This record gives sequence, structure tokens and C-alpha cells, in this order.
Amino acid sequence: MEDPMTLTSTDPLTDLLNGVRTSGAVFNRSAFPGSWAARFEDGSPLALAVLLRGSVWVIPQDADPARLGPGDVAVFCGGAPYVIADDPATEPDVVIRSGGRCTTVRGEESIAARTADAPPSGTTEPAGTLLLSGLYPADHGVPSRLLAALPPLAVVEAELGTCPVSPAVFEEITREEPGQQILLDRTLDLMLITALRAWLTRPGAQIPGWYQSQSDPVVGPVLRLLQADPARPWTLPALAAEAGVSRANLARRFTALVGRPPMTYLRQRRLALAAELLREPDATLARVAERVGFSNAFALSAAFKREHGVSPNAYRIREPQAKT
Repeated sequence: MEDPMTLTSTDPLTDLLNGVRTSGAVFNRSAFPGSWAARFEDGSPLALAVLLRGSVWVIPQDADPARLGPGDVAVFCGGAPYVIADDPATEPDVVIRSGGRCTTVRGEESIAARTADAPPSGTTEPAGTLLLSGLYPADHGVPSRLLAALPPLAVVEAELGTCPVSPAVFEEITREEPGQQILLDRTLDLMLITALRAWLTRPGAQIPGWYQSQSDPVVGPVLRLLQADPARPWTLPALAAEAGVSRANLARRFTALVGRPPMTYLRQRRLALAAELLREPDATLARVAERVGFSNAFALSAAFKREHGVSPNAYRIREPQAKT
């Protein structure tokens, strides 16, 4: 009988984004007439801003300002504060804090920033800029190596890729109905994956080494071996023999392109796959350990906690289980 807990090989982008599965996403929809500026201090490790109408400036703390037009998407990485405004010179009068809470710059409670409902029937949304932002919670859903691979700000222009969320779609997904939060979570994941795919493959992009690695004549075949059969008891000498190079040559070339030594990459891939399999309702820890290449459940549990910050059992409770 075929084992339903299947593991599939992946391309570099899929491998990098594997494990992006948020829980508790926060969406803010803001309509700004006239002159305005909002400072985001929510601490989100990853955040997206999609301009639905008008034009804005995004001003990160650790990168140059950039202008967004309708349909453009900005991806903020690292959790540092940033400002979105009608003009770089406009001083913020609103601060978005953790959980989408909105205050004045002095910390006084302001209007609710988490706008998950469409305007009431029969009303008209204020004219001016219409901005949609999605925030990843600080403790959920973002693999550390994805954060390490991204700049503080990545801008995807509208002609490079279509954002999957339009004003009409956002109105539909944010209705107060059962399953709303999981719909918001998966929508934010889809927005991130769509934006990053367009950004990484845009014309003239300086493609990171880890993205080029799949086509490298030495590193590419090794990556495909590790992706196709992560549970095999690989060693550096065995991988070097498969690639037809010395251990030192493989380790140096692999680290330069992928950003990690081969065995570190393998360990992190196994743990990412373990996180995916743990969401299966019938998966035992011992069975998952066997499927991804750990000697036993104890070894998997210890490594999983070091990588993800929680035990496998705590992760199960936190993450929604896949449906059979």
C-alpha cells in the first residue's frame, strides 16, 4: 500500500518558501484622503503592502524610499519600523502596532486599523489612496532562512506580476463567516509567494546564488538528490562522490551558492518537511522521524525545537491540521 505521507522534490524557490504557513494573519485596509502618513511598528518579520488606488511612498528604516503605483506590491523583511505616506516629507500621525492595533504617535488609542469588513451597504469608501497591508505575526509562519535571503524592501511593480487580491476579492474573503481566519492566512501566504516569485524572476534581477544553484553543474545535481531523497543517510563524502568532485570542492561551492554547507541544508530541509508532515492528523513523531531521515523520535524532537523554537507537539497544537 502506498504511503500517503509523500515527499516531493522541489525547485529552489519552492524549497525556500517551504514552510511559509502563517497562523493569525492581520490585514489592514486603509483609505487616506489628502495628506497622510502611517508608521508601522508591528514587529512583523514579513509584511506586504498592496496599493489598490492612488500612489504612495514606502520609507523603510534600512533601505531607500520607493514609490508605489496602483497594483504595485512592497514586501518588508526583518521587522524594522517603516513609514507609508503620500510624500516622504509628511510626518506620521498614525502608528500601526502589534496585532494591527492603531494609535496616535503618542500611543493613544486611535481608530481600528484592522479593517476586515467591506464598507456598510449603501456607503461609499472615501476618495483618495486605498492601501491593503498584510502582516505576518512575529511568532508564526516565516522560516528564518527565508528572512535571511530577502532585502529589507522588495518592490514588485504591477506589470511584473498580478497581485491575487483585488478590492472585490478582499471584500469577499473578509466577510465575517466561519473559516475567515484560515482564509486570511492562506491569502497572505499566496500574496507573498506570488510577489516573491515575480520579484526573483523580474527582468534584469540580480538573481541570488541560492536561486542559481539548481542549474550549477556540481551543486544542482546534489540539490536534486537531497530534495528527492532527504531520508537517505547522506554524508559529505557520498554527496561528493555523486557529484564527481572532492569533499572540499563540494562544500565550498555549495556554501557559496546556497548559503549553507550541504549537511546544514539537509538538516534544515528535513526539519521543514517534518513540520509539513506533522500537520497530517495520523502522523506519529516516530513515523515522521523515519520519513525525513532522523534516527528516532527523540532526535527529531530535539532538532525540531532548536530550529522552530517549539517542540513538535506544541507545533501540532499551534498549526491547523491538514484535512484527509
